[in-house]
Amino acid sequence: MVGFLQAENRASVEWRTNHAQVPYEDAVKVMEARVAAIRGGQVQELIWCLEHPPLYTTGTSADVAELVDVKGLPVYKTGRGGRTTWHGPGQRVAYVMIDLKPRGSDVRGFVHDLEAWVIATLAQFCITGERREGRVGIWVVHNGKEEKIAAIGVRVRRWVSYHGIAVNVAPDLSYYEGIIPCGISDYGVTSLNALGVKASMADLDAALRRSFEDIFASETSPVD
Repeated sequence: MVGFLQAENRASVEWRTNHAQVPYEDAVKVMEARVAAIRGGQVQELIWCLEHPPLYTTGTSADVAELVDVKGLPVYKTGRGGRTTWHGPGQRVAYVMIDLKPRGSDVRGFVHDLEAWVIATLAQFCITGERREGRVGIWVVHNGKEEKIAAIGVRVRRWVSYHGIAVNVAPDLSYYEGIIPCGISDYGVTSLNALGVKASMADLDAALRRSFEDIFASETSPVD
């Protein structure tokens, strides 16, 4: 079990990174406990960066037909929004646990800010990320084709968010062949590595933090 709920109660947003893979069920338990503690004013808000072992998750809009051939990998039904996706090594997951009440209690605006966060982060690697009407996530145009590079799925409990974003840095993209990613079969999936960008997780984390501060205008406190 991953635990770090003894954070100091301050106004800043804590930024935490796990360098070892975190089992999905453990991550959900930690997020749920942290959300309750944030709502109770006991701990800081948190951005939690990590990788999971290979697995699939299904969101509230998922269809079982999106699970094409999971080849024995675990499939977790989750309460986040969105459909079916993959998590695993080479993908940076950033779980965002912040209080939306002082930020206008606007879930749609929050998702828009998450999209802007990813787009601004990718721009630091000279990658043009774009939104697409009717398609969740962030997309790039590569060799004339539209491909998804980042997924977004959130849940909000009593105005505190959790779950968040997943950016493909250098994963094995063949895992996506086991599903219809986010229920969309007409487009591909890509990564920074596939686009020719040789970035490390640390490189992406630094870019995420810079962009987060720009988009969300929040002081952050790093803890590794």
